[in-house]
Amino acid sequence: MTSLQSITAILAQSTGGGGGMVMWLPLILIFVIFYFLLIMPQQKRQKKWQLMLNELKTGDRVMTQGGIAGTIVALRDTSIHLRVPPDNLRLEVSKNAVVSVMGPEELKS
Repeated sequence: MTSLQSITAILAQSTGGGGGMVMWLPLILIFVIFYFLLIMPQQKRQKKWQLMLNELKTGDRVMTQGGIAGTIVALRDTSIHLRVPPDNLRLEVSKNAVVSVMGPEELKS
């Protein structure tokens, strides 16, 4: 039993002091890497997308998540009304479904 107590005492002395910080360093380093590679770029994309939604106006051509391309006819707080060719259908979709605003080069097609 004395040998078990001596081994426990040796282990307790070796993990004390600065050893605890060395144990946490890889975990902290992994979190920092994940933050810069995953979290920060996602936050930038989210801000850019939210800014695009706030700048929508009547007459803009947009693409939705479902692949519907149309022209904005009316804006509401949480939804938009789209005019969709070829029969000029009028659809109401959520603002959050808008993926992008089409540029002039995409209007020609």
